[in-house]
Amino acid sequence: MPGLGDATRGRILFGGDYNPEQWPEETWHEDVRLMKDAGVNSVTLGVFSWAKLEPRPGERDFGWLDRVMDLMHEHGVGVVLATPTASPPPWMGHLHPETLPVDEDGRTEWWGGRQHFSHSSAVYRRYAAAITEDLAARYGGHPALTMWHINNEYCTFDWSDEAAARFRLWLQRRYGTLDALNTAWGTAFWSQGYGDWAEVHTPRHAHYLKNPSQVLDFRRFTSDMLLECYLAERDIVRRHTPHLPVTTNFMPLWVGQDAWRWAEEEDVVSVDLYPDPRDPLGAQQAALLQDMTRSQARGPWMLMEQAAGPVNWRGVNHPKPAGLNRLWSLQAVARGADAVCYFQWRQSRQGAEKFHSGMVSHAGERGRTYQEVKRLGAELGRIGGEVVGGHTSHDIAVLHDWHSWWAGSHEGRLSAEVDYPQVLTAWHRALWEAHLATDFAHPEHDLSGYKLVVVPQLYALTDAAIENLLSYVRQGGTLVSGFLTGVADQDDRIRPGGMDVRLRELFGIRTLHEWWPLDAGESIECDGFRGTLWSEEIEADGEAVVAAAFKGGDLDGLPAVLGKGRARYLATLPEPDHLRALLTEIAAEAGVRPVLEGLPAGVEAVRRGELLFVLNHVRESVTVRVPGAFRDLLTGMNVTDDLTLDRYGVAVLKP
Repeated sequence: MPGLGDATRGRILFGGDYNPEQWPEETWHEDVRLMKDAGVNSVTLGVFSWAKLEPRPGERDFGWLDRVMDLMHEHGVGVVLATPTASPPPWMGHLHPETLPVDEDGRTEWWGGRQHFSHSSAVYRRYAAAITEDLAARYGGHPALTMWHINNEYCTFDWSDEAAARFRLWLQRRYGTLDALNTAWGTAFWSQGYGDWAEVHTPRHAHYLKNPSQVLDFRRFTSDMLLECYLAERDIVRRHTPHLPVTTNFMPLWVGQDAWRWAEEEDVVSVDLYPDPRDPLGAQQAALLQDMTRSQARGPWMLMEQAAGPVNWRGVNHPKPAGLNRLWSLQAVARGADAVCYFQWRQSRQGAEKFHSGMVSHAGERGRTYQEVKRLGAELGRIGGEVVGGHTSHDIAVLHDWHSWWAGSHEGRLSAEVDYPQVLTAWHRALWEAHLATDFAHPEHDLSGYKLVVVPQLYALTDAAIENLLSYVRQGGTLVSGFLTGVADQDDRIRPGGMDVRLRELFGIRTLHEWWPLDAGESIECDGFRGTLWSEEIEADGEAVVAAAFKGGDLDGLPAVLGKGRARYLATLPEPDHLRALLTEIAAEAGVRPVLEGLPAGVEAVRRGELLFVLNHVRESVTVRVPGAFRDLLTGMNVTDDLTLDRYGVAVLKP
């Protein structure tokens, strides 16, 4: 199958979403001039152009797109051509209201925004296939075309009657019989037993708590239905252009999409990243998502969207200070991105996103935003030949699973303060601040190549996943797990003892008596640190080593951190400094060292192939000790032993 390398062709792809239909044609020629000056070599066309391409049912208006495609080719800019199916035209909802999604209260979501389609609607799917077929037939042989981009940010839930009909079919394929469904959903509770498939519906608004297993399956169903939509369009364009790669862009860590499963169906894994420039941990959040995307891609990936300046959807939308866009873009390259792209090329003058930045802002080509984009384009052109295709394996895997997240987020959980993405982020932050490079992995993946496996929290685990963890430790791997792991099975059925017995034996836990969640802002004293969010009443077995105990209160003297052999368990979430120190110690015992020793706070070192990226995330200049002699590919200067980086500075060092 084709891959990202078939589109990059030895270069880093640089550009963004281009929406020429919003502008008069004379602006197009100005655009290509500015693109050439900025080093843009790729644009994504057609993402939100369905009403322009199909103004009435069955009509086609391709003339404008013909001219844009030809213009891009004439100026050496490749095209990632999108299917426009994320935003159906108003006529579709007007003529076919059944194509509109319905929320969990039974209210129709109308056109006038975007993503207003029912993933289960046969009519929507028919229209989507038809426009995709015609686009692929018309442009499959166009010399500007380098890649296909299907839909955009799949993120639509739907509780409609048509979705319910498809949900029943999905459940019949999964369970076969109503008896099996009733067992999996635990419908003996609250008199919920189903006697006819027609009684099963999507989990709409309920008087009180919904059945958590039904909601879990609805999450799975939603991911699968959206994937069906993607696959239908992907297969159409593949038939016309089997030599070109196909992608769709993930929203980062979005709850409704099992990205492990989706990544298996993509030729190129791509993601949209929008860390907050005012967030002091914005770089860490970006690093987490970059690590996750690279792991899903199992190599180089595509940064499909980022902002050159402010976004438009936060309560307060701050611009990026000078240098931050460059820094975060090169951070993505360091972590495996072979494409650095934006939403969007030119900032819109109208519509809901007119305050969302573009590579060319409202200030135009003299504006700081465009001038920084121009500098970045030149630098990416300079290093592309040394970077593209490079990949580095790491010694640490962080385990993550959407199904476990879904199961653990039900309404009736013990603490609404325990938010899975925040727990995941806290553990990754500790490793990032310790300069320990990480991959992400699914709990059923082959883990044998890692020296350390980290489980921030996996509430629900299949038997296969548990056996995989046990096998990993038996073979000499080091495992460290956070609280609320292994509590439930794949149907969200609580394991006997409150944690699977195999895991209790692994970690040295004789009995888990009670869970003791902490209130918002509350902490609990432990030996040498404070715990947050959570605590547990645990009795250790005779072989366990208690590394830290709770101090005071009802849990006084009971284990906060314990383990047996090469497996450790944390019954609370230590405050950031101690979690970092603890994971650093465990990593060292497992033979894992930082990328560079002795880095100042806020400085990041990342290896990609033979290259060493050093990134300064603070506003002051810093001096970094680097071992040996290098050449900085960004400046052409030689670096020996000491490297000075200005505010938000970056060096790309080649031995």
